[in-house]
Amino acid sequence: MKWRESDLAALACGIVDFVLPPRCVVSGEPVERQGMVTPKVWASLNFISSPYCECCGRPFEFQMEAGMRCGECLSRTPPFARARAALAYDDASRELVLRFKHGDQTHAVLAFLPWIKRAGAELLAEADILIPVPLHRWRLLRRRYNQAAVIARALSRETGIAASLDALVRSRHTPPQGHLRAKERAKNVRHAFEVGPSGRASVEGRNVILIDDVYTTGATVAECASALLKAGCRQVDVLTLARVVRPGGGA
Repeated sequence: MKWRESDLAALACGIVDFVLPPRCVVSGEPVERQGMVTPKVWASLNFISSPYCECCGRPFEFQMEAGMRCGECLSRTPPFARARAALAYDDASRELVLRFKHGDQTHAVLAFLPWIKRAGAELLAEADILIPVPLHRWRLLRRRYNQAAVIARALSRETGIAASLDALVRSRHTPPQGHLRAKERAKNVRHAFEVGPSGRASVEGRNVILIDDVYTTGATVAECASALLKAGCRQVDVLTLARVVRPGGGA
């Protein structure tokens, strides 16, 4: 009998579920499959849907015409074409994101994939390659994994879109940005990313989706997009698990 790859994967998942019964990545309660969340956690999550800014994906607080942009994107057009996120980064989603990012719960990406695919369906339909926002090597050594790369790798397997995990590199170490304001964030990451000689061949003339966990002010993904465009990308879109939503989402 010849085993297919899908059969082996299903068998492996069954063994893991038997040894380590699947639990909700937030509440710890039993669930049907690894990476799932309970109905209670699901109901608490704030999924982003239309209407939102055509450029940065910031949700509007009231109905707007299709193709409208928010005030920030009208006053200063970002280097990326479009940004989309699955969730609003709030009290309900914060623990989910932080456990994935810092708590070694990389299996939670199984829950995220359907959400991210739905949020980025339009972008994924036009994409040639997925590229994660990189960590500096010293931070990667401390954290042991890059959460954006985990998403990109899983999304690549799910969609069949190629992923390049090292085309974009963080060329200098930057301090953590959690406490910084928007202008300070932009200054902090300025010229911090580049596409190396080996990465240029994989991005030149192609539509790239830049992958990250959270879109906060857009400073990091904007700097990454600029580096990719400088290396010859045709277009850069951004796809994240969550994004910070500030009050006043009108155009």
